[in-house]
Amino acid sequence: MKKFIETFTIDEVAEALKLHPYTVRRLCRERKIPAFKFGGQWRFKKEDIERWVNRRTEK
Repeated sequence: MKKFIETFTIDEVAEALKLHPYTVRRLCRERKIPAFKFGGQWRFKKEDIERWVNRRTEK
């Protein structure tokens, strides 16, 4: 059985992180947030975002 990866859109990540979508796009372009392009749109793996947030809040 195939496992599907749960992904978020820019708007979903922006809402969860309480950031403006433009800020999330900038972070993507600057490779400061884990993201990938799918169909020309930025996507985020749920587990990568959770790990990224945890690392940043542990400091």
